[in-house]
Amino acid sequence: MSEKVVPGKHLWFFDYFSGGDVGLVMRISRMIHSEQTQYQRIDIFDNPTLGRVFALDGITMTTDVDEFMYHEMLAHVAMFSHQNPRSVLIVGGGDGGTLREVLRHPQVERVVLCEIDKRVVELSKQYLKTGVALESEKVELVFENGAEYIKRIRNQFDVIIIDSTDPTAGEGGHLFTQDFYKSCYDALKDDGVMTAEAENPLYDFGWLKIAYKRIRAAFPVVRVYQGFMPTYPSGYWLYIFASKGRDPLKDIRIEDAQRMSVELKYYNEEVHRAAFVLPNFIKRELV
Repeated sequence: MSEKVVPGKHLWFFDYFSGGDVGLVMRISRMIHSEQTQYQRIDIFDNPTLGRVFALDGITMTTDVDEFMYHEMLAHVAMFSHQNPRSVLIVGGGDGGTLREVLRHPQVERVVLCEIDKRVVELSKQYLKTGVALESEKVELVFENGAEYIKRIRNQFDVIIIDSTDPTAGEGGHLFTQDFYKSCYDALKDDGVMTAEAENPLYDFGWLKIAYKRIRAAFPVVRVYQGFMPTYPSGYWLYIFASKGRDPLKDIRIEDAQRMSVELKYYNEEVHRAAFVLPNFIKRELV
């Protein structure tokens, strides 16, 4: 080749979905940071279409263009299903996106963010727009395996949000176990609610079924809901809602959701309700 390798033209990032036969490819216009930590590989780079991209172990976590879709649906379904969410635990979520959405709720007095890899938080503060939320005075940062941390907690939180990496990447598998979900139940107050990311129904449906079965063994109320997430595998993402008694459709604080929705990009009270209407191929697998 006579043409030299030109940064921004010849450098590409490949995110291979489960199985390795399908994936997402993004041109790297500028490499921001790359390192191997004790737990995982962290890559941060810019793409002309998606903006700043944050990846762990070769898997896309956030992009500037669409991160709000995931973070708003993961956070607000839980927050608006609780009557008065004052204390919140986020397991994972070191990029700060879910935390940003939780902090929009004026009732919130305390948020514990438990992230196993301190470098994720440090680099998010330095390079990601979502990292600004990590500086809030309401936030307590805990750098520990979330599955170990939550074993010591009893009856402390109104809301728990599981913003984990994929179960096949890094330390994410610790957050998909039966013992972990039971610990989440114990850590919640009597009217507590939980949401968890649950992968996609095309490439990783097996993980949804495993998580759903295990959460149902721990919680009396369990519902699967859905949303769009263009840069995640298939562009179609699933979440699990669980509670000790609250129903995400009957107990939604509609007026509060309507007021906040004017400042949000994806979530509103109608999306909240519609997200629980599932297609047949998913409903049949969850019987």
